[in-house]
Amino acid sequence: QAQDDLKLYIEKALVNNLQLNAERKNFESAKQNKNISRSEFLPTITLSGDQTSTTSTNRTNKSGTSLADSNSDFESKKISVEQKIFSGFKGLNTFKKSELETQKANLSLKKAEQQTILDTSSAYFDLIFKSKSEKFNLSNVNLFERQVDSDSARLQKGEITLTDLAQSESSLAGARADLIKAKTELLSSKTNFERVTREKTPNTQTLNEKVSLILPISLKKSLELGSLNNVDLLMSKLDYEIATKDLNIERARLSPSASLNYSKSENNDFSSTIDETEEETVKATITWPIIKGGENVSSIKKSSYIKEKNQLILQDTKNRINTVISNSWSKYQSSKSVLEATKAQLKAAEIANEGITLEYDSGNTRTTLELIQSRSLLLDSRIAFAKSERDFIVSQFELAKQLGSLSIQSIK
Repeated sequence: QAQDDLKLYIEKALVNNLQLNAERKNFESAKQNKNISRSEFLPTITLSGDQTSTTSTNRTNKSGTSLADSNSDFESKKISVEQKIFSGFKGLNTFKKSELETQKANLSLKKAEQQTILDTSSAYFDLIFKSKSEKFNLSNVNLFERQVDSDSARLQKGEITLTDLAQSESSLAGARADLIKAKTELLSSKTNFERVTREKTPNTQTLNEKVSLILPISLKKSLELGSLNNVDLLMSKLDYEIATKDLNIERARLSPSASLNYSKSENNDFSSTIDETEEETVKATITWPIIKGGENVSSIKKSSYIKEKNQLILQDTKNRINTVISNSWSKYQSSKSVLEATKAQLKAAEIANEGITLEYDSGNTRTTLELIQSRSLLLDSRIAFAKSERDFIVSQFELAKQLGSLSIQSIK
């Protein structure tokens, strides 16, 4: 049967993840802000028209003499074109702000994508590890069941004591308890996998464990790469730039503005002597706000404080990202060392268990307790090695996320 690899489930998660799809909608919404702010530079065209019909009855003059009823019909059509000439660079800063907000929405989408990839990878390899753990514990139970049967027969022959059999039965009970725990953890891992990928849990025997990521060779290179690509850092920089634009917009509100308006209208009065007129009007308007109850000055101060706040947050983010990348790098290196150590430990435990089992079965000097300890050590070594494999791979994904380089294209 063909193997299912990690990229397959990452692709499905990227399509199915609800939070990620929400970020995609947010990005599309942010792109519309550019079009909205761009309209500030374009003319406004307005069409209007109205029609009035009036009937006057029971009319009298000052002497009380009745007058004839009258009808009045009036129709008006108007087209108006208005163009803003200058608005104190408010429109320009608003447009630049909308571009920055679109970039931030794109980074927010990228952050959600990277988190989805990390969550899927963690769930994928945790499922493999928990499946191996359940398999190892099941094998251990089977071994102890056979040992209890064997020890019962050997007890009848007088080769071992009742205490030896009791030790084997106790170890079997402990192994069964560990198996129940392993099954529960596997079930929890399957549930988490389905939550993250929104796909049914596959047969773990078909999952491909081979995966690699391109990572820097040193901490220094990692810090350099993170300073350029870390998503949280880039978003913090954009927050500062957006706050700067907000301050410029508030300052522009105190500047004069100018606009030009052209309008053409047609009026039809069917009841008057002048029944049709056409008018064309050109109007230039200059507005300069002098005082507005202190609102504008306070708005400038408020925006200035927000800019300073975001500047401080940016500096804190730089320091925090350096710390996070250093910790991720250390975790990556230590997990690599742990993997090598547990691999050596497993090899030694396998050799020791094989020798002790042969000596015990041959009726040599090995005791039941020594056999039990040997099998427990082998089980622990197998689980530790499988866990270190998972931790080493996941640590690579965590480091790549902090560096800003994690993507489905970076997974080999």
